[in-house]
Order: sequence, then C-alpha cells, then structure tokens
Amino acid sequence: MEYAYPLSTDWSTGEIVQVIEFFEGIELAYEKGIAREDMMDRYRRFKDIVPSMAEEKTLLREFEEVSGYAGYPVIKQMKASQNGEKLKVSAK
Repeated sequence: MEYAYPLSTDWSTGEIVQVIEFFEGIELAYEKGIAREDMMDRYRRFKDIVPSMAEEKTLLREFEEVSGYAGYPVIKQMKASQNGEKLKVSAK
C-alpha cells in the first residue's frame, strides 16, 4: 500500500482508526475476501462518523482515486448478502 487514506482533521484519533479500518475492509473484499458481519460492523462505525451520504460518496471517490478500490460494489454486495457469507469483489 503506497497511498494515504482520505481523512478529516475534524475527526478524533479513534474516529480516524475506525475510518481506516473501514477502508481496509474494502481492500480485503478485493484482495482476500471479508466476512459480511465484519464488513457490516466496519460500515456501521464508519456511518456513525460519516452520516452524510454526500460526504460518504466524496470519501469513497477519493479512496478509489488513490487506491483503485471502489467502495460502492463492496457496500452493495454487503447489503445484498446474508450473514455468514464472505464478501469477495472482483477488480475490473
């Protein structure tokens, strides 16, 4: 990983850690796969910090620009899947 995560200076250290864990979950969904429950927990904590859909879209777009990993397909698959399933997204 040779990039910086999109973060806000308004967030506390704990919030920054949780947002980074969410982005790492997206990376895992592309690279190895991640349990739906794990990703759902990361997403819920992320949404506690970033409740605005507009800000979420901005952060996901910035993350995709630096990492190449799109967050929307992961979130879409997470919402459509059932507990116990593993999320694995294929890179385009």
